[in-house]
Amino acid sequence: MADSAFDRDRHFWVNDGLMAIFFFVVGLEIKRELLVGELASARQAALPILGALGGVLVPALIYTVLNIGGQGAAGWGIPMATDIAFVIGIMALLGDRVPIGLKVFLTALAIVDDIAAVVVIALFYTAQIVWFGVGAAGACMLLLIMANRMGVRHPLPYALLGVMLWLAVLYSGVHATIAGVLLAMTIPPRTELNAPKFLRRSREILTHFESHADQEKTVMADEEQQVALAALEDACEKVQPPLYRLEQGLHPWVTFLIMPDVGQKGCALTDGLWM
Repeated sequence: MADSAFDRDRHFWVNDGLMAIFFFVVGLEIKRELLVGELASARQAALPILGALGGVLVPALIYTVLNIGGQGAAGWGIPMATDIAFVIGIMALLGDRVPIGLKVFLTALAIVDDIAAVVVIALFYTAQIVWFGVGAAGACMLLLIMANRMGVRHPLPYALLGVMLWLAVLYSGVHATIAGVLLAMTIPPRTELNAPKFLRRSREILTHFESHADQEKTVMADEEQQVALAALEDACEKVQPPLYRLEQGLHPWVTFLIMPDVGQKGCALTDGLWM
């Protein structure tokens, strides 16, 4: 009993906790690609979509044919899981030695593959639905969409509502990683400052900074220059879309902490499909 409890706890924090953060970052990448990336046009998206669907459907079909009627027949989703994310990491280390076309294709393919994995978990590997939890998750999504529409750009409200969404999805019986993707879809891609306003604001700040330059004082000793630098930092933050800031901020943690942790514990997406 102690061993099974330990296994359950470990599976819970990896499959329902860490993997929710992983899929949140994946969701941010998906949204960015749909808006301005390789999935923004049907022509560009066609090849990686077909490649990803082939990589998902063919292994699942082979597994089903070999295990039909057997005890492992329900595990048809396991061979669908891929390690494309690790391949992309290796390509990043190789740098210019990998053709840019290959990087673009595999990145788009990985995104489509992740979308398929999320759909499979939600539709086929949810044991029981608690509709109260589904309703609570829907209410959280409504609040997140309202925050987006109202122009909220600070990440804190999205983080708090995201935790509530995660708890609601977890309670509903649907795999909690779905909450990560749903939350990502509500993160604003628009900036608080557009490019012309940012340029005007930056010039004003730099002019103020220059007008208070004193060769006998360091920046640390000049209060006006410190105010100007803080204003410039604020302008730089406002000109960056929240979607981009969150993706860039979380990507190193996902790459170097969550993915190795998942690999060491052996509880990646394939374990989630077994549960």
